[in-house]
Amino acid sequence: MPDNRSRRAAPHARLTRTIQSKRILFATVGSLGDLHPCLALALELQRRGHTATIASIEYYRTKVEGLGIGFLPIRPDMDPTDGEMIRQCEDLKRGPEILFRKIVLPHLRETYQDLLEAAAGADLMVAGELNYAAPLVSEKLGLRWVSAILSPASFFSAHDPSVMVNVPWLIHVRKAGWRSYRTVFNLGRLGTRHWWDPVRQLRREEGLRPDCDPLFRDKFSPDLVLALFSPLLAQLQPDWPTQTRQPGFVFFDQHGSSAEVDRKLAEFLAIPDPPIVFTQGSTAVHAPGNFYEVSAESARKLGRRALLVGTTVVPGIPSPGICAAPYAPYSQVFRTAAVNVHQGGSGTTGQALYAGRPQLIVPFGWDQPDNAVRMERLGAGLHLPRSAYSVRSATAALERLLSEKQFSSRAARVGAEIQAENGLAAACDAVEALLQH
Repeated sequence: MPDNRSRRAAPHARLTRTIQSKRILFATVGSLGDLHPCLALALELQRRGHTATIASIEYYRTKVEGLGIGFLPIRPDMDPTDGEMIRQCEDLKRGPEILFRKIVLPHLRETYQDLLEAAAGADLMVAGELNYAAPLVSEKLGLRWVSAILSPASFFSAHDPSVMVNVPWLIHVRKAGWRSYRTVFNLGRLGTRHWWDPVRQLRREEGLRPDCDPLFRDKFSPDLVLALFSPLLAQLQPDWPTQTRQPGFVFFDQHGSSAEVDRKLAEFLAIPDPPIVFTQGSTAVHAPGNFYEVSAESARKLGRRALLVGTTVVPGIPSPGICAAPYAPYSQVFRTAAVNVHQGGSGTTGQALYAGRPQLIVPFGWDQPDNAVRMERLGAGLHLPRSAYSVRSATAALERLLSEKQFSSRAARVGAEIQAENGLAAACDAVEALLQH
């Protein structure tokens, strides 16, 4: 069994040898939660003298080029803010199948062709896990690549099982031991094998090895896997790929907003009474349901100020103590909050942990229920299922987080530990170390 200590990134010494400038391609599709870590890494690697290019959906071109990063479009030409698509993907039982089989895989050939062209001349590729064309392009071009994994759930560990939205009962098998869990998991895994027939067909046509397992094996690069979340959320496990390094979270929190919104937000945050901050991240915000209505009314019942991030409207009775902002940088607002309420996406969870304030996570799907459970195990807050998020339940949970001091003290300790990590530097060091060999 490999020694997990050898795979830890902290403390992570900076490379002392000068590295020749390299061309690094970042290939990602999905939400801003998928794009933002790539932007953070690309900007830091450019600062170190490399040339970084982002290959992603056309929707993100303006954002990427506005940061001075090269951009190349890859299909599908989708709108990640499409509310109907988001509602389908966040169906707890069928969401993963809908995303893979109806949105991503029907465009696999187009993504592969675009990425094959984009990767020509690159020295290294860094790929998000939803880009199932990346392993094929790497094999076709003989190009080394890096997997960017954003959440513990993506590793499907039997030693540290995650809550999976489509089979939540599986988590209870962990009590029987990791071998029993792995056996049951593998039986269920066979049921999704047919999802990946389009990948096998394209592999055969391109003269690549036909055997593949895109979700459970091939998304992990044989060269380097970066686990871009803190060990406090999940530690390295014996059944993670041995080439995994765990730098910690990497944060990107830049977004353009109007001067009027910035002024209004600054005035609201300048008031000494800390607000409760409610947000849904970059995806769920486009299919919010009654989240903001419940949130605003809960704050009123508690007599607390509230900041609703991701909306321009304060629902219900107008109140000077409740502010709505279409966007607010989490690095700015989370640390000013009494409690942060959010959906539990990996990037949002990382920012909330870093801020050192208690949390209430209301997960909508994907890795979010697992992140919520892990955060609660840390003692940094509570979580409520989306279906149970009502004025009554939210008010009760928030009252606990505001009155029971163990939540604020534990959240502060966790925040201090994560602030001491330097995930961005450690991740870029690992990439540069790969480039040296």
